[in-house]
Amino acid sequence: MTIANRNKRSLSPTHPGTILREDFMPDYSLTVSTLAAALRVSRQSVNEILNARRVLTPLMALRLSALFGNSPQFWMNAQLALDLWQAEQRYHQELQEMTLLKAA
Repeated sequence: MTIANRNKRSLSPTHPGTILREDFMPDYSLTVSTLAAALRVSRQSVNEILNARRVLTPLMALRLSALFGNSPQFWMNAQLALDLWQAEQRYHQELQEMTLLKAA
């Protein structure tokens, strides 16, 4: 049974970089350098993701899932939730002014 959650979030969803920094890196004793090497990307890329200055791309989601054994959807869902929340905050007024269409 699915229960629809129609309540709007008042707080921003967590950036996937924050999840990575706070939940994954300590458990695996990773530093920015060791994570970057394991992912085969630059330290700058990892640092920008960890500090929420870069979005998580599908390729990075695939890399993270290969590294940690979870699904790329886990990472992409975190990014999608954040992207949608930010867009809703930014365009709230415009979205409120739209009229729902009804099928004939």
